[in-house]
Formats: sequence, structure tokens, C-alpha cells
Amino acid sequence: MFLELRENTPHGTKEYPYSQYYIVNVRHPFQFPVHWHDELEIIYIRKGTLRVWIDGCDYTGHAGSIFLVNPRELHLMGSDDPSAAYFTLLFPLEFISFQTMDGLDSTLLMPLRTGQLQLTHEIRSAPLSEHEQLCRLLEQTIRVNQEKDTMRRQIKTRIFLLEFLHLLVEHKALIEPILHGSQLMMQRELLAYIRAHYTEKLSLDRLSAQFHLSPKYISRYFKEHFHITFVSYMNHLRLTHAKRLLETTELQVIEVALSSGFSNVNYFVRMFKQSYGCTPLKYRQQQKHTALYE
Repeated sequence: MFLELRENTPHGTKEYPYSQYYIVNVRHPFQFPVHWHDELEIIYIRKGTLRVWIDGCDYTGHAGSIFLVNPRELHLMGSDDPSAAYFTLLFPLEFISFQTMDGLDSTLLMPLRTGQLQLTHEIRSAPLSEHEQLCRLLEQTIRVNQEKDTMRRQIKTRIFLLEFLHLLVEHKALIEPILHGSQLMMQRELLAYIRAHYTEKLSLDRLSAQFHLSPKYISRYFKEHFHITFVSYMNHLRLTHAKRLLETTELQVIEVALSSGFSNVNYFVRMFKQSYGCTPLKYRQQQKHTALYE
């Protein structure tokens, strides 16, 4: 089963481009397949153990651990711990920028947006009091985004995130970007191609011809570097796409399957039920029922 982080759609809204997700109560090993987005992402672990992979580096986090994913960095999260629970906070850096091109914007926020500066992936060796402050600010951000007062939520969230960034700067969490080698460039190109063509008849043979590598090599490369099989990754992208079509269109199930890249409708229904716990038709009915009573 794959949990969805909506990496293929914008996070938040145009009016309020901030999102937070709480991943909890997973009773079996899970993994968010490798992905990237333009937003900065903060991963904050509430309890349990979580493995985080960011641009080729492996990390293991526990309760209280904080990880930072810079815009456009490849990353994935997974855990064998059924007690694992964590938040992800996502927002574009423009969200906390004053857009005035003053000293703060030109020396910190703009370089972070353009990749001239980066934040360290893991907050390590911070004094206990400082780490507690970082956690407190994240908890405050999470709580205020559960409130209904839109104006208070937007103002407070920016304040908390700017304070959080200020503490990171004081902790010297800013670094010069590391030049990506050919390995990471290949990973980006491979995933970008798949994301652009996953609704088509995309196979290992087609990737082989596109990247001049053998199908066996690509299959093995996927498992070794992305910790997921090529078929599982394709199913994740296609099921995420199909779920969105079920939520936003009136297409028949067979049309949803074909539009999402599945050539076999029975296989699509089986995979959808395995991932989301119900058939596509039942899922659509549940969504309509939920919307009716909201």
C-alpha cells in the first residue's frame, strides 16, 4: 500500500500555499516512493523510527528528529516501525518572503529559492534548549493550522516559520550547495521522464531505448537507488492519478484506468483496492457522500 503525499499536485492553494500532512497509525512497513517538488519540506517525527533518504544520503530519525528537504531535492521516507508518526510541512519559500528584495531577501531567501544556498538535511548537535525551541515552533505551526480563523492562521504560520528559519541560521544550518554528480543527474532525468510518460505504455524496454541502458540494469538500478521496484513506482503514479480522476471527473472506471496508464481494468481494480482498501467505484461513492455532508 502506498500513502499519498500529492507530490504531483500543488500543495496548499494559491491564496494559502502551505500544507501539512500527518502520517500515523500505519500497521505495516510503508514507503513514500521517491519524488520531489518545488516547495521546502520540513519532516518532523512525533514518535517511532523513520528512515529518510534525501538526494542520495540516508538518515534515520526518531521522536523529535527534524529533517529539511530543499526545493527540487529527490527524497523518500519509509519505516518498518508500526508506531511511526510524523508531520510533513510544505511551503514555497516565497510564502515567508516579503518580496521586497531587501537585505533579507537578497542574502538569504532568494539564494535559498534559487539553490545558491541550502539548508542541511538533518538538524544535529543543536543545544537541547535550541532543539526544543525548533520543536515548539513546529508544534505551534501545526496547531494554528488546525484553527478556522483564516487570517490568524496565515499570519501566525508565517511568524512561526520565520522564527524557525532564524534559529536554523543561528545554528549554522546553511550550507553551500554540493554539485550533483552524474549519478544524481541520471536519477533526476530518469524520474522526470517517467513522470512525463507514466500514463502511456511505458515499459523497461522503452526506458532502455531512451537511456541506452539494458532493461535489467534499469530494473536493478531502481531497486538499489530508489528502494522500490519499477512496477511498484509506476503503479503508485498511476493509482495517484486515477484517484484524482475519480475525485474530480465523472469518467467511467474503465476510462479512468485507461487514462491513468492501466491497460488491464481488472488489474487496475485489484491494485486500487489493495492500495486504498476499496474498489474505485466505492471510493468515488464515498467521496461524493463525504462532500455532501461537509
